[in-house]
Amino acid sequence: MLVLKSFHILFVMAWMAGLFYMPRIMVHYVEGREADEDVRRLVAMLRKLFGFSSMMAVIAIGTGIALWLVWGFSGLWLWSKLALVGVLAVYHHVCMLFMKRMQRGAALPSGFAFRLFNEGALIIVVPIILLVEIKPF
Repeated sequence: MLVLKSFHILFVMAWMAGLFYMPRIMVHYVEGREADEDVRRLVAMLRKLFGFSSMMAVIAIGTGIALWLVWGFSGLWLWSKLALVGVLAVYHHVCMLFMKRMQRGAALPSGFAFRLFNEGALIIVVPIILLVEIKPF
């Protein structure tokens, strides 16, 4: 089981790396467009990073389900964690929606708004880590 847990942690880390970096690409895209720079490469970078991050998310969630099935469904902390993982999945989906708007050249929020959005993943993952490590309830 420790090998499975290790792989789960590895894939969660890879997923989070993508979620931390995608909004930064969006910041550079928005600010680059405002400065009349060529931002096509950023669109391609975001598309590729989104694909990678999505694969890591699927594997992270899959290994998490496997751990859940092996160790059981007990503890309010686990249900709270799962709710926050759901919120993280919604955050990932919102990144996809912004990516699609970038691909179409549609209007996007400001660079400052994306900087704030970038903190969202951290705000979600910190309580997840605390719930897993402390198991407060």
